[in-house]
Amino acid sequence: MKAPAAKPIASPVPDAWYPTLAVLMLAIGLAVTASFFIYEATSSRKNRSLAKEMTTGVVASVFLGFGSLFLLLASGVYV
Repeated sequence: MKAPAAKPIASPVPDAWYPTLAVLMLAIGLAVTASFFIYEATSSRKNRSLAKEMTTGVVASVFLGFGSLFLLLASGVYV
């Protein structure tokens, strides 16, 4: 009894979308990062919210991380 032929691994996202996704996600990530810094600079210590800071940081981190991944994929560095 023979083993079934293995299917090649394929990306769930088409290769042509990599540059667009990289620019879009990095732009969103940088905008959220900028809003985080503006929030930190303009709010007083008494009015800051840890939940808002953590949420903003996580959202910025996720978008910058995936944006960096798609930038590497778009430039031919397959990770």
